[in-house]
Amino acid sequence: MALTLDDIALLLAGPGQRQYGREAVSQLDHALQCAALAEEAGESTETVVAALLHDLGHLLAPENAQEEAATPRARDDLHQYIALPFLHGVFPLGVLAPIRLHVDAKRCLCTLDAGYWATLSPASKHSLELQGGRHTQEEAEAFMRLPFAEESLRVRRYDDLAKVKGRVTPPLAHYLQKMAQVAL
Repeated sequence: MALTLDDIALLLAGPGQRQYGREAVSQLDHALQCAALAEEAGESTETVVAALLHDLGHLLAPENAQEEAATPRARDDLHQYIALPFLHGVFPLGVLAPIRLHVDAKRCLCTLDAGYWATLSPASKHSLELQGGRHTQEEAEAFMRLPFAEESLRVRRYDDLAKVKGRVTPPLAHYLQKMAQVAL
């Protein structure tokens, strides 16, 4: 069953108020910061919406978000896949692909960028290990051949930077308009 734009807004505004894992911000703050960084960088509206919704899977599996806030997860929650059936038919591939690929983008960046690992928060380092660790060189090269790989790498970098307590962003309503612009 596909979510409506109103359903997505309710998820972000309601359960999105919960802490984002062991980071200093809520899920909503993280989503807004990620979208704002994408917008500030001049990304397409599809990529801005992908940045906003990249972690929506955490909100669709709230037991995982609650557990993670209290203790480090013991297994990967596969959040990058959870939201896809709910967003399929709502958004184009330019939104869906970066959501699906943002975890593998982190794994790829650890291989392609020697300094990337050092920029990750402790929670991101922990989740990386649960998600399979760094890509091999061959896996990274294969990832880079995928459609939307470049957009996914950029969303991943916004994701890493979108954890600043108190950072001012446009309100959710601003990004709900962007979602409506690219919705199918």
